[in-house]
Amino acid sequence: MSPCFQNDSAVATVLVLDDDDTKRYIIGSWLRRAGHTVVEAADGGEGLALLAGAPDGQLPELAVVDVRLPDMSGFEVCEQIKADPRTASLPVIHISATAIEVSDRTQGLHRGADAYLTDPIAPDELLATVTAALRYARARRRAERLAARVSALNSSTLAVYGARDGRAFTEAAAAGAAALMLSPAVAVALSPDNRTLHVAAVDRAPAPGADPVAGDVAPVKMSEAEPRLLDLLAGRMLGEGTGTATAVLPGAEWRALVCREDGAEADVFAGEVALVLARTKKGRPPVALAVSGEAVAGVDDRELLSQLAQACALALEALRSRSEEHALVLTLQRTFLPDRLPEVPGVDLAVRYAPAADDSEIGGDFYEVIETPAGLLLAIGDVAGHSLEAAMVMGEVRHALRAYAIEGHDPRTLLDRLDALLTRLRPSTTVTVCLVLVEPGARCVQVANAGHIPPLLRHPDGSTRYLTEHGPLLGLNVRHPPGVTHEVPEGSTLLLVTDGLIEVPGTDLGDSLDELAVALTDAPGPIDDLCDLLLERFGREKTDDIALLAARLG
Repeated sequence: MSPCFQNDSAVATVLVLDDDDTKRYIIGSWLRRAGHTVVEAADGGEGLALLAGAPDGQLPELAVVDVRLPDMSGFEVCEQIKADPRTASLPVIHISATAIEVSDRTQGLHRGADAYLTDPIAPDELLATVTAALRYARARRRAERLAARVSALNSSTLAVYGARDGRAFTEAAAAGAAALMLSPAVAVALSPDNRTLHVAAVDRAPAPGADPVAGDVAPVKMSEAEPRLLDLLAGRMLGEGTGTATAVLPGAEWRALVCREDGAEADVFAGEVALVLARTKKGRPPVALAVSGEAVAGVDDRELLSQLAQACALALEALRSRSEEHALVLTLQRTFLPDRLPEVPGVDLAVRYAPAADDSEIGGDFYEVIETPAGLLLAIGDVAGHSLEAAMVMGEVRHALRAYAIEGHDPRTLLDRLDALLTRLRPSTTVTVCLVLVEPGARCVQVANAGHIPPLLRHPDGSTRYLTEHGPLLGLNVRHPPGVTHEVPEGSTLLLVTDGLIEVPGTDLGDSLDELAVALTDAPGPIDDLCDLLLERFGREKTDDIALLAARLG
């Protein structure tokens, strides 16, 4: 049994270091009669070599060291023992028949000894001193081990709460269980969308102090399994209940349940398997963690593993709630966008809308295409902020724009009216909007831009230019300048985008605009292929929503 698990009164392996054979025999006899195991050394070099060669987990728990040795003093031996991280916590008891002055005892204690005995030594005195030193050392090791495991539990909890999706969550859960229990480990969890069952396995015990957040644990192997596997595990011990349940399964039973063709990565245990399941809400799939059965040797081990499983279940429930909320709000946001585009002779249209990453809040990006008495109105805009409120404002602005545009107002008047609406109803909100009116015949466009990224025009010969005229943002209660008319040759392409497509943290926006212009120059002919190309090139892993509107004129 590891010293970390021994009782204070348990026997130990004791190193007796003395150059006097008779004295070494007498002290060894006393210790053996008390049940201790004794290893002996005749000088300092031999004793230190014995400690250095002992495997981890098989070191003596205490050393009885004579002060007068032929090759070095016992004080020096003690200092070297305390300086080595492997043996720093090893209690050292000095004994001496000659160095018996107060100064000797003081020096010994100052240089690292835990106790100092002088001849003549009574057997009971020595054994009582050994017991006291072991009691203190074992209590300290238990406290250090508990602190390390609490730290591992905190790190593991941090890792599972930081996961962005089901795969990352299951990896973090398996790594956390391995680091906490110093054991191979397996985690089984259903993704937040309830579609994919992830199985993550760590196939060997990590080193003590391994941090799953820092990546100190062995590589995590991933596989996918049938969702019914969780039902089998839950039926085995948790049923439909909430809370946690723990059981120790024979290795054959574990492999029969989990380690089939779709879960072979989980075959990492040599013997029994300690399995814990946790569920925080009825009707939800549980989280399962498994470690080697021998790693759960007592109540404390079982409690720590249960706490980790409960933390994992809470983290997955939070991840699932965020995923469901994001999907719901995204569905609501999509209802604010046009469900179809008008068909206008001489104008080909294509739009794309891409939400931000799943763990981001939704934004207020929008586009609109409206047939008006003055021509075809193209609009693109972005409400400041990322929230449900931003999406709601986006819907209000878009519907107001449609109402004003159908009345036949010119682009400048449309912006003034939208500004007045925002100033009155949403006084703390700003919006960028770019309006492009394609006049009948599609040979002229009129641009009115309220602080938005300028539209990009591609001529039939492939050259590009930005239509850079612009005015203030909406919501500032400032009158907007008149729209600017541009002639466009037949076959020109007009591109309107929101900043989510091209903004990159740390990159100058001007450079991004130049890169977009080059991409449009080299873009394929079909308008839909153009949109797909731009999203593929610029829209990967963005943290902001993206709206894109392209029009081929003529």
